[in-house]
Amino acid sequence: MKHIVLIAALVAPTFTLANPDPSDWDAVTAEANGQTVYWNAWGGSTTTNDFLAWVGDRVLEDYGVVLEHVKLTDTADAVTRVLSEKQAGEDDDGAIDMIWINGSNFAAMKDADLLFGPYAEQLPNWAVVDVEGKTVQTDFTVPIEGYESPWAMAQVVFVQNTATMPDELGSMEELLEWAQANPGRFSYPQPPDFLGTTFLKQALVDILEDLSVLQTPATDENYSEVTAPLWAYLDALTPHLWRMGRAYPATGTAMFPLIADGELDLSISFSPGAASTAITNFELPDTVRTFVLDKGTIGNASFVAIPYNSGSAAGAMVVANFLMSPEAQARAQDPNILGYGTVLNMDALSADEREAFDALELGVATLSPVELGSVQAEPHPSWMTRIADDWAERYGTGQ
Repeated sequence: MKHIVLIAALVAPTFTLANPDPSDWDAVTAEANGQTVYWNAWGGSTTTNDFLAWVGDRVLEDYGVVLEHVKLTDTADAVTRVLSEKQAGEDDDGAIDMIWINGSNFAAMKDADLLFGPYAEQLPNWAVVDVEGKTVQTDFTVPIEGYESPWAMAQVVFVQNTATMPDELGSMEELLEWAQANPGRFSYPQPPDFLGTTFLKQALVDILEDLSVLQTPATDENYSEVTAPLWAYLDALTPHLWRMGRAYPATGTAMFPLIADGELDLSISFSPGAASTAITNFELPDTVRTFVLDKGTIGNASFVAIPYNSGSAAGAMVVANFLMSPEAQARAQDPNILGYGTVLNMDALSADEREAFDALELGVATLSPVELGSVQAEPHPSWMTRIADDWAERYGTGQ
């Protein structure tokens, strides 16, 4: 995702809105009735768009909230809009009521006091969120402190067509060796697409021996030394990519058609269930499977956040709470719908609620939680801000 340069002199501290009070849920739902919530969210997937439309139907039916999906190609565009409104003094009834967000965009909004809250831990369904086993209290190492609420878990998987690539790979070094032996059969989306930058992060965390340095902000003193192995790796890999690294798929969504058309044998996804969903929808051949690396792969959560100047904060909280409901979480995990990982603690659910999850089949290409193995932590956002810029200079289009 592109980066937001926040000028401290232009951004004054924002008070925490006291009304609506997230802890008074009856008052929140009463105020939400009749509100329209403009949810700015990535719009590059038909299956995701369909799920968001279903959410809109449900919150309208149960709470009288009208949900409008404002489709984004880059979350940073929404962050820029809220920042611009604050600089212009538009502190009431802003254009955006909720944002699908994480990582550097959340850090930017939190640092600039652009967020409503804290609210997340006062939502009724927070009681069934797995706060111990899921990364839902920090976002790319940044403490959340109630300023965003989780709704999906994701983890990197590699997607292979076993008809043409029968063997799994255990490391990024093995991926390089395979690409050198099979030129043109692998690619990744062009950064700053989030999946493209995720591939860069995955390469870095698999190459480095000591990952602790990535959990603190990058500095001028350590950046070059820490990232040098990444650039050496990419220098070796790039000539063997699809189209010899002179062009890249624009988005993660563009990767699966390249496998389906026989142009690629291997790609990357941040949704362990996406390949199974694509097979169900006849978008991928049924010979496609997924794997993770021996040391594990990067995982994170998707969140929603409410801008400080939303005129429909009550309605946005209602949507955020519904997204964490067992009903919505089970539907999102269904491989025929999205195949997303749940943020919920199964032990906190009733028997009937657990049954809805137990009845789900993972899908032919979806790894079980045990098979997904260790989850590698996201680096601090400052690393990818600099890495994405450097990648564009070294390997960006126009070569």
